Amino acid sequence: MARPERPPAGASRRRQVLRAAVSVAVVVAVFAGVLPQVADLSEVGATVGAMTGLELATAAAVAGWNLVSYWLVQLSVLPGLHLGQAAVASQSSTALANSVPGGAAAGIGLTYAIYSSWGFPRAAVTLSLLLSGIWNTFVKVGMPLFALALLAVQGDATTALVVAALAGVAMIVVAVAVFGLLLRSDALARRIGTSLAAAVSRLRRLVRRPPVADWGDAAVRFRAQTIDLLAARWLALTASTLVSHLSLYLVLLVVLRHVGVVEDEVTWAEALGAFAFVRLLSALPITPGGLGVVELGLTGALVVAGGDRAAVVAAVLVYRALTYLLPIPLGGLTYLVWRRRASWRGPGEVAQARP
Repeated sequence: MARPERPPAGASRRRQVLRAAVSVAVVVAVFAGVLPQVADLSEVGATVGAMTGLELATAAAVAGWNLVSYWLVQLSVLPGLHLGQAAVASQSSTALANSVPGGAAAGIGLTYAIYSSWGFPRAAVTLSLLLSGIWNTFVKVGMPLFALALLAVQGDATTALVVAALAGVAMIVVAVAVFGLLLRSDALARRIGTSLAAAVSRLRRLVRRPPVADWGDAAVRFRAQTIDLLAARWLALTASTLVSHLSLYLVLLVVLRHVGVVEDEVTWAEALGAFAFVRLLSALPITPGGLGVVELGLTGALVVAGGDRAAVVAAVLVYRALTYLLPIPLGGLTYLVWRRRASWRGPGEVAQARP
């Protein structure tokens, strides 16, 4: 049987260039075109400059805790992992994902390389990435529904949030149903894996990529490993994932209050609604780390909620500086630590990849 033809290197290069061009166009349009129309940038700068040292310090402290909260998610899904290792792997991959178009895939590859260097089996790493991703998706699509319920009680539900909540409900129902069926039996797991492989292979043929194979067997193995891991760690995984998302929201809320967007203008529930809506929107891989997309979505949602335009733009920019920009140099530093620490790049002893 002839091997499926791979796309020429030139085609792959063109896709990368196109992806980069789209990312640059979106970022320039938002930062140079839209935001200056929303608020006077001199007023935005003055608002940021008026923040006190204590306000900046507390915002930075909350942002630091937000980073730590995601390390806890990694600890919950990869037995034998230490906090320092979770920090290095998480920050290094995040820096890559935030820096280049399509960086999320490259970040996953770097995560595999780092964990493998410490002796973690590839199967355990794959399981940890899949489960943390699934739980992250559950929370991400469920938050708009939770925010909508809060705002409905207060009489402040918006059309955008209703749409996001309905989309979230549909996505979470499908996701939970598929996940539940996959765990129900080996036969169903194999059938789901085979069906997904067929669908993905059809899509890959459109771009002249080879089909995927053995997803049925992989789904059966995933089912067995997932049941074992979740039996011991489902509570830790659920709690740490919720804390991680709420910690990111807390950074936004703290910055909003520090720049002068008070509760009478934008309530904490409205801020949560804006946050939840944009988190769902930013799942689309348009730009690295949602750059431009998040700023535009948050600014629009918070201004519609009643926030002062200059203060809202200032808050969004500070929030993104802490949650998007700051992890890039930190990740560069952790990557250098991993590269230079020889004992962290060998097949070190780790606990068995079992709960």
